[in-house]
Amino acid sequence: METRALRYFLAVAQTGHMTRAAEQLGIQQPPLSVQIKALERQLGMPLFRRHPRGVALTDAGRAFQAEAERLMQDMAAMEARMARLARGEAGVLSVGFTSSAAAHRFVPQALREFRRQYPDVELQISENNAAELTEALAAGRLHGGLLRVPVAAPPGLVFETLLREPVLAALPIEHPLAAGRTAGRALSLAELCAQPLILVRRAGAPGLYAELLSLAHARGLRPQVVAEVERMMSNLNLVAAGVGLSVVPASMEGVHAHAIAYLPLADAEALDAPLTLVSRADQDNLPAQRFTALVRALAAQEAPPATTTPPARTSPRRTKKALP
Repeated sequence: METRALRYFLAVAQTGHMTRAAEQLGIQQPPLSVQIKALERQLGMPLFRRHPRGVALTDAGRAFQAEAERLMQDMAAMEARMARLARGEAGVLSVGFTSSAAAHRFVPQALREFRRQYPDVELQISENNAAELTEALAAGRLHGGLLRVPVAAPPGLVFETLLREPVLAALPIEHPLAAGRTAGRALSLAELCAQPLILVRRAGAPGLYAELLSLAHARGLRPQVVAEVERMMSNLNLVAAGVGLSVVPASMEGVHAHAIAYLPLADAEALDAPLTLVSRADQDNLPAQRFTALVRALAAQEAPPATTTPPARTSPRRTKKALP
């Protein structure tokens, strides 16, 4: 049954007159009468009683009127929903992030702003390590991701550095190197490497911790690695437990503040921790496009324009390891 037939029927039912209904609809009266008779034949029952001054609904017509009004309201609501979808103002957005990325104040700020601007979008949030987030994006299970430094660059993904921040040394709060340290005095790389170290990395992968080891080796230092973990929070849990020292992005400062001291790391200018947006180059999810544009705009307010890595051109051997 066409919506046009329902619209014609409702116009006649509301006016009680074929001619006035035709004028209201902007059509001629004879075609309208033909449409109403065709509708009655389709339903197998009369909807109107005709009389010289107009028409009146039959009992069946009144029942059909209620159904027709409900259907037209549902249709209008559906059209409104589809219009919001077409504008990227409704739908589902699935975003993943690593724990170290989530610790940066920018991430909750971006999520809050997206919710404010697009309240009808269902925002699905998940947390995982960088490798699994990248795989989920490449497989289409996520629409976007926020991590530190990529572990790989699958074809079709775009990696954009949004912001950068320094790294800090994380020490058990009762460690001798943390006790009595004057404000502003940094921990040297030699002091750090002389202590048991906890690293967040995948064996053989590049990244912040691989760069730390490379920098130490270039200066003739021999780091004492006692543990390698996959997630930043696992790293800090071990530091808090007194297992060893580590380095973390500055935005992680304050995690386990009762058990961890955070100190600047001297002579390590080559080390920093970026915040990276990962998206699909062929993204057709409109809320995801809105999210990507919003994140870029917010980052541009805090830093120079982001550097974009074209998809399928970045070699995984040249990319850094993301912090989980």
